[in-house]
This record gives sequence, C-alpha cells and structure tokens, in this order.
Amino acid sequence: MKARALINKYYPIGGISCNSKTVKNGFIFVAIKGNKADGNKFIREAIERGAKVVISDSVKSENGKAKNVNFIKAKFIRKFLGELAAEFYGKPSNKIKVVGITGTNGKTTITYLLEAVLKGSGKKPAVVGTINYRFNNKVIVSKNTTPGPVDLQQMLSSMLKAKVNYCVMEVSSHALDQERIEGINFHSAIFTNLTQDHLDYHKTIRKYFLAKAKLFKGLPRQAFAVLNNDDKYSAGIKKSTKAKVITYGIDSPADVLAKDIRFGSASTRFICAFRGKETLFKINLIGKHNVYNALAAIAWSLKSEIGLDKIKEALEKINVVPGRLERVNVERGFSVFVDYAHTDDALKNIINSLRGISANKIIVVFGCGGERDRGKRPKMGRVVTELADFAIVTSDNPRSEDPLDIIRDIEKGIERNNYCVIPERLEAIKQGLALAREGDVVLVAGKGHEDYQILKDKTIHFDDREAVRLCLR
Repeated sequence: MKARALINKYYPIGGISCNSKTVKNGFIFVAIKGNKADGNKFIREAIERGAKVVISDSVKSENGKAKNVNFIKAKFIRKFLGELAAEFYGKPSNKIKVVGITGTNGKTTITYLLEAVLKGSGKKPAVVGTINYRFNNKVIVSKNTTPGPVDLQQMLSSMLKAKVNYCVMEVSSHALDQERIEGINFHSAIFTNLTQDHLDYHKTIRKYFLAKAKLFKGLPRQAFAVLNNDDKYSAGIKKSTKAKVITYGIDSPADVLAKDIRFGSASTRFICAFRGKETLFKINLIGKHNVYNALAAIAWSLKSEIGLDKIKEALEKINVVPGRLERVNVERGFSVFVDYAHTDDALKNIINSLRGISANKIIVVFGCGGERDRGKRPKMGRVVTELADFAIVTSDNPRSEDPLDIIRDIEKGIERNNYCVIPERLEAIKQGLALAREGDVVLVAGKGHEDYQILKDKTIHFDDREAVRLCLR
C-alpha cells in the first residue's frame, strides 16, 4: 500500500512515530530495526499506548491478535517511513527550497554562509545542522546532524507555517544510508569533499562515498548540484546525477574559481573568477579550507541568481562560525583557537592554515572520540605530530571506551618525540596554554562547539572555549 492511500484509509491519524514511548492514541507505529534496538520488540508497548496501525517488515503473528489494530507489512520499511511522514505533513519540501549539503568537512560553515547570503537577499532561511536547528528566531538543540524522517518532516511543516522559503540542511552519510531524507524534494545539493571518517559505520571508503552520492543520485532534473572540482570523488557524483552541475575549485579548472589567495591572521583575501568576471573577496575566516567553503556558497548563490554584490556583502560580514577555527580572546601575546576537526584531513587543513599565519610554535591539544572509527586514530596522531611543534594527547568523548585505550591507538601512528599524554582534558588544555609564549598558537581540537563531554556512565558539561578562559583566569 502506498503512503497516501494508507493515510486516507485509516484517516484520521493522530501522528506517526518509530519510538513506542512517544506513541499516542490513533498513531501509526513504524517498527524500525536500528543499530542498538529493534522496534519490533516494542510493538506491544506501542499498541498499549494507543497505536491504531502497526507497520513492520517482520510482524509476528502473535502481535496480530491485538483487537482494533491494523497490521501492515512493508518490505522497504525506512523508505516507507520517509514517504509516510512526508504525506502526513503535506509534503512541505514541495513548497520550501531545500538545500542539502554533504561531505566530510565544511558542511556546518557552509550552512552559516548560505544563511547569511539568503538573509542578505531578503529571503527567510532555516538551518538544520550539527550545531542546532534554527528558523524564525527559534533555536532547537541538535540531537543529530540530520534528524529522523518524522522529526524532519514535522520541522519542515513548521517552517512552512512560519513562511520560511529556504531550508539549508546538513545531510550526514548516516542519514543518507538510513534513508532519513526519503520524501524530501531537494531543490539543490552541495558536495564539499570526502576523506576517511565514519568507517566504524560504513566499513569501507567506497560505501561511505556511495552513501554520500545517494543525495545527488536522487536529485530531479530541475535541481542543481554544486561540486568541489578539486576533490576526486566529484567525478563519480557528476556521472550519477541527473541534475545540472556547477563546479568550484582552486587547483583545478572550475566554473567558480579562486585565484591570488592571500592568507592573513584574521582574514583571507581571494579573487573569485566567474564567467570572465573577477571579484575581490575579503572574508573574516582563515585558511584554505574556508576559501573552499566560501566558493561553495558563492557557486550555489550564483546558480540561484543572487547577485555577486549581495553575496560579497553577506560573506564579508561573517566573523565567526561556532567551534570552527574559533578564536578565543586571551590577551596574553599568543593566539588560541578551538576547532571541531576530528579527522586527520581536517587536522591537516587546520594546522596548515595556522602555520600560514604564524612563524612561531603551534601547540595542539587533541583526542579521538570513543565508539567511532578506530582506523583514523593513528592517522590523526601522525598528522598532528608531523605538522605541529608540540602535541598534547588527551580525552575527547570517550563514551564507553577506556580513554587510555583510545590514546594508545593514537600513539601507534606517532613517530616523533614531540608530544605528551594528559588524559584529563581540562588539565591538558591548561598545560597547552602554559607552554605557549608570545607569538605562539594553541589549537584545541576535536569538540569545537560542543558544550559537553560523553563519559562511560554520564555526560558532563564541558566547553573547550570556557575551559581556555578558566585556565587563564
């Protein structure tokens, strides 16, 4: 049965949920098999809470004995949930221009850049991403970079009621693989880059790429894709999409090209070349990676027929993106930055950016998250100790893992004797700051905007920016 027909047949529907604890009277309960729990084990609870329809890919006969409950078997359950949620909320993405941004790095920064451009052009944008979900002066704490399909469609419906006309959305590889964006009609999509990450989930880099590519494969012909031409994976995406393509780059020929890049300690200048016209940009973000982020925003905006003057004005007003190479004012003669970098490639980009603005020492405080891709840990250790002058290896979000086991994994990739281990993160930051002298740079990497630390048995408040200020007090 198709989603629309099901809703019509069992109308009125109280709501849709794949969490038995949120089911209310008249709801449809969709039993999803997740990584940690199987929704089929909670069908009885959903019925007790008032579910009138249960959808599963493996409904057991014993559940079928419940009175006044309709059981439906669906083969592609996740896909069906997305379609069902979209139908229930009136397909809001048909009326809002949804922009999907995917890639290993840069997604969050680009959402901030596009939000600024759209606001500066008189549009009313919303943002769904890693830091938060926000629209109409309302900010919602982000639990996942990309929410589940029911929450996503509900949010889009609320945005529509608030007269939002653009939704700029980070689309994670997990969300793509789990079909959380099923039922969304994307207006356009941006691809940033692809480097090793999340292999604890995807297992291979190819599967990770294929997950990312799903966003572009699903774009309709009337949509457009913005691709980083300097990233080798863009070629595969270009072949797989029906959408129109616009490219950006620095080192390879592209539709939107950055030339004559000048890096400063507080800003970056570059010439943007597009269709024979060259425009000088001065952005208050540092590093080559932020030139790529700006180019992605410029390319998307130009394809959306927003004037270069509006784009330039908006991008040059942005001073900071939370937790993304965010400067902490310390007034001690040295500089301190906090960044979300948690892959070897991201750390390489950040440290190289800082090296471009400082001839003095670079001290890096970093760790790796627990229950995440273990293969990147030694690579991160190698990159940091090769590129920085000194490193302090500490705890990130260890989750259920022993922090010392994570640190030992990091140490496997280290070949130089320019580091020390301080497992307690606050003490590690304190030591990193104590080592700094005038003109030096201290980078605290891994957690960025996060204001918590996930330990084995609890989550505590911890903000790297606050920690820096506390240590210098």
